[in-house]
Amino acid sequence: MNSETIIINKQTWDEEAERFFGRNPLPEYGPLAPTEEDIMLFDHIQGKKVLDIGCGSGHSLLYMHNKGADELWGLDFSKTQIHTAEKVLSNCPSVQLFEAPMEANPGLPENYFDIAYSIYAIGWTTNLQQTIMNIHSYLKPGGAFIFSWEHPLYNRVKQAGTELLFQHSYHEEGFYDHEAWKRPAIMQQIKLSTYINTLIDNGFIIEKVIEEVRMSEADVEKHQNRWYSDKKAKSIPTTLIIKCRKSN
Repeated sequence: MNSETIIINKQTWDEEAERFFGRNPLPEYGPLAPTEEDIMLFDHIQGKKVLDIGCGSGHSLLYMHNKGADELWGLDFSKTQIHTAEKVLSNCPSVQLFEAPMEANPGLPENYFDIAYSIYAIGWTTNLQQTIMNIHSYLKPGGAFIFSWEHPLYNRVKQAGTELLFQHSYHEEGFYDHEAWKRPAIMQQIKLSTYINTLIDNGFIIEKVIEEVRMSEADVEKHQNRWYSDKKAKSIPTTLIIKCRKSN
């Protein structure tokens, strides 16, 4: 666990959280990406114990509550985000929120959850191996883990007029300061194969890998002139979505 990076990112999120209030929660998986209504990755949510890794403002957990989840658990390293989530989920019973990085277990039970998920948060990890090990330990045998994150090709390529130019090698993994942020935002560049192999090595069975884009008129208008654009998304997927399951 890279403590220095976590401290930097935590400070950024504590100060920038308001700007991302309710941004792209479930049923959305990310900008210009298919929604849960499109791809139907979650099993029956009614009566299930669910865990949100990088729960942010709590809106994805609120979605789970509205779908009938029995217990709502969330983990986020930002104090501001946890306080916001507490307000968003104030009318929901059986809510447990923890202020902690995903690389550490702050007291979450093992072999307990039916579903764990992470919506556009996994790339903030400073140690993918430890994070995946933790998530595997939290799930019951047969429990599902679903996550989305910026596609590892997307930030490697730059839009230059009508051309797409590689500005970084896809093979380069490691920490980088994301240029779309105003404050330091140190994320992990991780290849698709590394995600998949890390999941497999830690006892997960891959069920679905999704790289499609969704570019309705509303989607395109929402993300026009931002880091995510329809021009670039026509050639490079914005979002990677993976569903896997803890082996029995």
